[in-house]
Amino acid sequence: MDRKLRYAMVGGGPGAFIGAVHRMAAALDGESEIVAGAFSSSAEKSAETGRELHLDPARVYGSWQEMLKSESERTTDRIDYVSIVTPNFLHHPIAKAAMEAGFNVICDKPMTMTVEESEDLCRVVAASGCIFALTHNYTGYPMVKQARRMVADGELGEIRKIVVEYPQGWLSTLLEATGQKQAAWRSDPAKAGVSSALGDVGTHCENLVHYITGLEMDEMIADLSTLVEGRALEDDASVLIRYRGGARGILYCSQISIGEENNLTIRIYGTQAALEWKQEHPNWLYMKFADRPEQILKRGNSYLGEEAAAATRLPAGHPEAFIEAFANVYKNAARTIKARIEGREPSEADLDFPTVQDGARGVQFIHTALRSSQARAWVDAFYTPPEK
Repeated sequence: MDRKLRYAMVGGGPGAFIGAVHRMAAALDGESEIVAGAFSSSAEKSAETGRELHLDPARVYGSWQEMLKSESERTTDRIDYVSIVTPNFLHHPIAKAAMEAGFNVICDKPMTMTVEESEDLCRVVAASGCIFALTHNYTGYPMVKQARRMVADGELGEIRKIVVEYPQGWLSTLLEATGQKQAAWRSDPAKAGVSSALGDVGTHCENLVHYITGLEMDEMIADLSTLVEGRALEDDASVLIRYRGGARGILYCSQISIGEENNLTIRIYGTQAALEWKQEHPNWLYMKFADRPEQILKRGNSYLGEEAAAATRLPAGHPEAFIEAFANVYKNAARTIKARIEGREPSEADLDFPTVQDGARGVQFIHTALRSSQARAWVDAFYTPPEK
């Protein structure tokens, strides 16, 4: 292609954090440019963001419905995909309408509010032929890709135990009562869905385990708690997991762990070795052994696998982090969309991004954990993807 992909964004207006992250990620590798958007449910606020981004006012809309209708009617310079960065309750209707209009979609997580909505999107993706990417951005880190390669190559032996945690402390008080925008919608069942902690950060834990190991959950027992009085949704969750094949897991996520910021950590123990990765120190991957000293693998070095190298932009010693990992999801999704436009098959490396099936698995995890917590019992957790 002799041009960048053109995209429109829904959400990401004044006061939004994640919208700006998505725009930086999409721009980082020069694959995409934003040309349109419906950035807020307020037409005035949407126009404000459009001006800040120097967009054509005619392509800045007061609603996502208006945006999809107008962009669908364009005969030239149509958008190639829609980036969805709204609160959770809007993901399904916008993604469905966009794909039915023929637009590819890159969507923030969790994918939908309900299992039924997630399975509906799986069917829409299959029927439309559109590309759907979900921004589980932690899969974009080079050392996460290195961990995945090492597990696949058998360097850890048979996986026995997985411990994954994502503690935060930002909701240790009733912050939503102050009107703080990010806290307010994440604590509102009408906008966030049935879950806060699991839906916001616990799904990252579930996705990271599946991405690195490929293991499927078999059973789980979960304890979801609301520890801040007056809060409508859970702010802390602990889950014991039995994986198919025999491995055991512990998943802990929290929004009330005071002093924690975004301390996503995963430890995987096999019969031959173990590995550990920390999101707050993402350029190092720790390997542990029974019979020799611990080893630290560092991003940007020639001894790493090709997947880690492809996700790396800077030489060793220059840290890469959150924006770059996000950008790897956008880069691979954009290259896959380009391949589709040009009528060719995307490479295996380009297809390395979370899909609608990953999104459906994450939604299933949230609802299964909630059901287990309510029943105070082990429940079947195995996910069977809808027919493609």
